[in-house]
Amino acid sequence: MDDRTDPDDLHTILSEQRRDLMAAKTLDSDLDMAFKLQMQEAMSASLALNPSLASSSSSSSRNSPPPSPPHDAILDLAATLMLEDVERFAQEWEDHERTVSEMMKTKEDLNRRIHDQKFAADLCDVPDDYWAKHGDYYERPYSADESSSSSSTKAAAVETENLRLYCKGLVSEERVRDMKVVVAGAGVAICDPRDNLIFEARKNLEAVADGVVLSNEAAELEAIIEGLNKALTLDLKSVTFYCDDYMLYQYVTNRVRPGNSKVATLVNQVALLQRKFEYCSPSLVTRTDIKFALKVAREAIVSQITWRADSSNGKSLKETCVICFEETDVAEMFSIDGCLHRYCCSCMKQHVEVKFLNGMGAECPHEGCKNEVNIDSCAKFLAPKLVEAISQRIKESSIPVTDKVYCPNPRCSALMSKKEVLEYTKTTFVRAEQTGARRCMKCHYYFCINCKVPWHFNMTCYDYKRSHPYPHREDQLLNSLATKKLWRQCVKCNHMVELAEGCYHITCRCGYEFCYTCGAEWKNKKATCSCRIWDERNIIREQPRQAQPIIREQPRQVRRRQ
Repeated sequence: MDDRTDPDDLHTILSEQRRDLMAAKTLDSDLDMAFKLQMQEAMSASLALNPSLASSSSSSSRNSPPPSPPHDAILDLAATLMLEDVERFAQEWEDHERTVSEMMKTKEDLNRRIHDQKFAADLCDVPDDYWAKHGDYYERPYSADESSSSSSTKAAAVETENLRLYCKGLVSEERVRDMKVVVAGAGVAICDPRDNLIFEARKNLEAVADGVVLSNEAAELEAIIEGLNKALTLDLKSVTFYCDDYMLYQYVTNRVRPGNSKVATLVNQVALLQRKFEYCSPSLVTRTDIKFALKVAREAIVSQITWRADSSNGKSLKETCVICFEETDVAEMFSIDGCLHRYCCSCMKQHVEVKFLNGMGAECPHEGCKNEVNIDSCAKFLAPKLVEAISQRIKESSIPVTDKVYCPNPRCSALMSKKEVLEYTKTTFVRAEQTGARRCMKCHYYFCINCKVPWHFNMTCYDYKRSHPYPHREDQLLNSLATKKLWRQCVKCNHMVELAEGCYHITCRCGYEFCYTCGAEWKNKKATCSCRIWDERNIIREQPRQAQPIIREQPRQVRRRQ
């Protein structure tokens, strides 16, 4: 049938055919009924006049073969089949129209998004004198004729842009109630050259076929095939498709031939689809760069392991947590950034809290997965104070000891990096680097980076230390205690160090090495003083009950008030 046929005319033709067939079927049924009635009346009259015919007819009917279907029944069956064909064709045509309409809408939306993003980028290049002359008014209306008017103007944004096609296929073993199931899904994301997401789609893959589980490579290739087909449907002419699997990249670039026949077949399909574009090239990226497609692929996985169940709020989607095996509402499941493995909030809460109490960072509980849990995203199930404490600990561990600085304001004590607080102070204080003045990034309190005290205006650090040898009473108590206990202060980070046992060669946690007896620096693992390196009392200890391993050096540090 000609694709240019008017849909309204087609619907009219189909309706007329259906009406004529129904009328013919009804007329045929009426004629058949009248014929049967006339035959019954004739047979009854004949048998009443000659009763001997009744016995002979009954005996012959027992010996005769079963009658063939009447001609009317065949006509009735033919009419029924014709009606079914007409209805099926009408349904297929409606589905085709719906699909075409959806794709046209998707293409229109794609063009519009690209137009808007181009317009936003062009706004940044508008000269300042334009705004002064015309005011805050600048427009470029989108016109659908840009991409669908004629062949000469068909250089629409979709066709001229070299778009980015991200594809990701996943195969995962999940739990649905009491069963372990293998599910697979594909995710496709189309982005503009500036990596702005403009289209995404997902597809459920057949994870098990004839008892064989779909391999990860095959799932990745099926995702690429799905992405290229979507791009062709959207009339894209130039694309670069990205994957994060090294061997897969070797396959699609024909550098390595796959050993598996199914994988080889899928690679050939990818090559055939590439030829349908004006430009189509693969590219290898890291997993973090393929985040859009990974997210959509994971959604395809989740859609296959959820089910509807009754709850207090009516019908809700349920999912099984693979840690506690409990059926949990999908809204109560937590998805880890990066790998997108999902667990219930209760199990994740216990996991993060235990890791925090042991002084460790929380990673994904999935076996073999090393993705770190983003603490900011844990606010869904952790108390705000705990999130703040964990974030503070992570920040402390990320800043080198020599670069740490604490706000001296007793009501603040915020931890900062010396570099970041210097850059922050430069915006409000002239010659901050030369004078040593710093401004707290949390409470905006000015202090001296050298003296660790409130900023002393019109006074150098030397003069301030002479006039205030102990700016805090606690410092004097600490110094007297250090003198009594024979503690040594690191000259680099000012932390107090106590020698519990071991030699006199001290390595501070900031990395500075010095002699515990006189404080002289060690250079290249050699002492620069003539002090004794060790004392027998600090090396050998009497332990009659049970021998303990001798620890060479365990300096204990006391942080001086900052």
